[in-house]
Amino acid sequence: MLLCLTANHQNASFDLLEKLSIGAPAAASSLVSGSAFVTGAVVLATCNRFEAYLDIDEPLTGATAVAVQSTIDAMSYASGVQPDELRRSVTVITGDAVAGHLFSVTAGLESVVVGEDEISGQVGRALESARASGTTSSTLDTLFQNAARTSRDVKNHTSLGGAGRSLVRLALELASSRVTDWAQTRVLLVGTGQYAATTLAALRDRGAVDVRVFSPSGRAAKFAAKYGIDFETTLSTAIAASDVVVTCTSTMAVSTTDVTDDTRRLVIDLGLPRNVDPAVALMPGIELLDLDLISKHAPVEALTAATDARALIGDAAASFTSAATVEPAIVAFRSHIFDLLDAEIERAERRAGDTTDTVAALRHLAGVLLHGPSVRARELAREGRGDEFAAALDALYGVGPGAAVVRPVLAAEDDELAG
Repeated sequence: MLLCLTANHQNASFDLLEKLSIGAPAAASSLVSGSAFVTGAVVLATCNRFEAYLDIDEPLTGATAVAVQSTIDAMSYASGVQPDELRRSVTVITGDAVAGHLFSVTAGLESVVVGEDEISGQVGRALESARASGTTSSTLDTLFQNAARTSRDVKNHTSLGGAGRSLVRLALELASSRVTDWAQTRVLLVGTGQYAATTLAALRDRGAVDVRVFSPSGRAAKFAAKYGIDFETTLSTAIAASDVVVTCTSTMAVSTTDVTDDTRRLVIDLGLPRNVDPAVALMPGIELLDLDLISKHAPVEALTAATDARALIGDAAASFTSAATVEPAIVAFRSHIFDLLDAEIERAERRAGDTTDTVAALRHLAGVLLHGPSVRARELAREGRGDEFAAALDALYGVGPGAAVVRPVLAAEDDELAG
């Protein structure tokens, strides 16, 4: 069964989300290895969202409640958030509703800026991280791949995926009420990752031409060469020579000691964890735009576009859920056929010796024979007729989901007939 624990900008503070973003992803491994029935976990932690997706077995009544509590304990321990505080901030989603939720998140419908561009990439990286650490499961893998495909469909077939929808662009829109002419504005970009590249593109779209980069990790020269800008090696000097500072890195980068004058200056903190010490906002001449403030100015979603997107997502989620119901029957059918195949190969090898070419041909044939029924099973599932496929398997082969797979004994009988 699928389970999701979610906390986002609508029901949790940015301080809590910041703490979760630091520690929660690393807790997935202990969650899977330390549980008897959590078979997979993928954790997504972004600037305005925390999501833990679990694949759980239910060997006993109350397994869901136990899995929820185990997840809360693991995430709170890893992030330093008190369990009670985390429990008050998360919403628990179970079963069929999980697919619809993830598809909606990945398409940007649940973001601060509805339809934003970055979230689909973040969801993809969460899956890659789970794969690398060995915490995902086949069900979660399929779920996340379907989410990515649905997100692309939303962007391609609805107006929700219009260019320019992103948190970065919203921040720059707000900043434009303070900036008279971007072409004459000296901008310092702090950070060199993909988020920094996105920010640089958005700055250039606004007309900024005097953009320099500083990297707390020392990668500024490489980033500058790639994108055709200048780089700085000393943060305080770079800030002093800037009118606007935009931070988008993974660590605390700007403190009060880095601001050495009281010149009027706009600082935009796009990082999570926060990149700018809040005390900087209290310094003379500084105006700070952070995620908390930016989210309060998020535009109202375009109702028609969102309605179209939700309809598409609903269809995709229903298709995934119905297909998932027939997968155990498909697995049982494949197990049955391949057991028959293995028995036949074993018999042939005992009688004929080297059968390499024959074995390869037989395995290919088995795959071809299985393909058609598997496709048809998923079509039936989408039509709400998946139970017909399972019933047909039981009637024809005596196999089905959860049934014991009995290895057929063919070799001795065939030998007797051949003799």
